[in-house]
Amino acid sequence: MSRLPGPSRLGDGAASKNKPDNTAFTQQRLPAWQPLLSAGYVLPTFFLLGLIFIAIGLGLYFTSNSVIEIELDYTGINSNSTCHHCAKNGTKNCKCKLYFEVDKALPGPVFMYYELSNFFQNNRKYGVSRDDDQLNGDSHYLKNPSEYCFPFQRDQDKPIAPCGAIANSLFNDSFVVYKVNSSGNSKVPLNSKGISWWTDYNVKFKNPKLENGTDLKQAFAGTVKPRNWPRPAYELDTNPANNGFVNEDFIVWMRTAALPTFRKLYRRIDDGLQPGNYFVEISYNYPVRSFNGKKGITFSTISWMGGRNPFLGIAYLVCGSACIVTGFVMFIVYIKYQGRHVFRED
Repeated sequence: MSRLPGPSRLGDGAASKNKPDNTAFTQQRLPAWQPLLSAGYVLPTFFLLGLIFIAIGLGLYFTSNSVIEIELDYTGINSNSTCHHCAKNGTKNCKCKLYFEVDKALPGPVFMYYELSNFFQNNRKYGVSRDDDQLNGDSHYLKNPSEYCFPFQRDQDKPIAPCGAIANSLFNDSFVVYKVNSSGNSKVPLNSKGISWWTDYNVKFKNPKLENGTDLKQAFAGTVKPRNWPRPAYELDTNPANNGFVNEDFIVWMRTAALPTFRKLYRRIDDGLQPGNYFVEISYNYPVRSFNGKKGITFSTISWMGGRNPFLGIAYLVCGSACIVTGFVMFIVYIKYQGRHVFRED
């Protein structure tokens, strides 16, 4: 009877074939460094990180608290509100006034925001209901909006420009700020230039290209305005440079918010606000009672880290405190058990 070759003979060829190259990398002979986590290194590291985090947290927290905000609600739900008659009787062509006082000077620039609550711009169907190619000025998609815009894609078989639910729900309240003086009321200048993101204004949003001798109205010919808009896109502002898809109020609105309560920048007061009495004349147009929402206005100064947001400072304080507490716990354990050794006999 013939003898079959053993397993070692059968595997010699395969083993040689699959054997890695004899290099320092493939054979894992590269020099390596591994820290020894002794108490002498770990404990000071925890205490040092804790002190650094606490110092940063205190700086961020007090800087955030130095930002001054004046928040005004003008929903008009309460009967004693000056905007109650607008909220009760309808929002069409209704105006109301909101009075407030500035106790100390707010250095410029002061940012003026409008705020909405219980408005879910983060809804998926709402968030995708737009046509970025159309908003970028593509003439083809101007007349042929994306199917994502449905049911705000066409109106009476004519393309809607701009299409989609986001554009259709554009915030259209307007505000004029006055300072009350003994000699009369003086209007506070509000700057609407540069309130949108640079990338949005210069890259993502563009008007359709104008042919020789044509204006923006002719460029939008063959399209219709969104159903809830009182005017077409090319008549959003009296300033021709702030019309169409590059209207900055429109651009700010089209950048959807992540949370149901959000603020969006409305205007900038470059000279700030001096102490005194003021009022805001509001054109109350935007309905919010149908979804139990609220509307408000906020005047805010800024710091080197932006507007008021204490979260980051509190987060650093919590992390720093956790490092300090962990360091003390580890120090106690080290003191208690450093002289004990456990021996095991085989």
